[in-house]
Amino acid sequence: MDFAIFEQYGPSLLRGFGVTVLCWLLGTVFGMALGLVIALIQRYAPRWVGWIIQIYIEVIRGTPFLVQLFVLYYGGPLIGLRLDALPAGLLGLTIYGSPYFAEIFRSGFRAVPHGQIEAARAIGMAEPAIIRRILLPLGLVSSLPALVNFSIILTKETVILSIITVPELMYQVSRMSTETFRYLEANLVLALFFWALVETISRIGHRLEARVTKHLIEERT
Repeated sequence: MDFAIFEQYGPSLLRGFGVTVLCWLLGTVFGMALGLVIALIQRYAPRWVGWIIQIYIEVIRGTPFLVQLFVLYYGGPLIGLRLDALPAGLLGLTIYGSPYFAEIFRSGFRAVPHGQIEAARAIGMAEPAIIRRILLPLGLVSSLPALVNFSIILTKETVILSIITVPELMYQVSRMSTETFRYLEANLVLALFFWALVETISRIGHRLEARVTKHLIEERT
């Protein structure tokens, strides 16, 4: 193994890692926000709207992310949607993640005791206030472990963005390996970068879960 090549390719690998983190972070935040909106629409919208949303969820979950990315990036210009590689990748991650986040939120909302919602309605609390003060806080606590878990899964989907030339870590690793024929070192550094990212997200998620649970217990005592 020749680690001297990292002196030459180290800066490009770090830039690629930065792009990977950026894509993951924005894709997760936007996907989570869109998923939350979808879950709320499913809960409160008319039934026919719920059917449309369910079709969207089933189509996105039932097709590979690579296919969705190709359709968005190469098929988008056919309908006037022309995006550079990075915006297309971010939009693709957002669309891909939103149905999964929506189902996580939906299950979290269903875990909220119905009696608390009925009690809030009985004292005259408006529906937006119920959502803000009861449904969202309790539902998010129930959803937090699954949200962290899928956020970790989404980190590994960022490697697919290299197919449309987003200059993230996989793209830089592939360039390094093809130029130097050092495939072992290239893939080793790829694995180490992703391991560090996943461990960081996991630890942050555990601390956030413990803090939220502690805060909830303190409020009830």
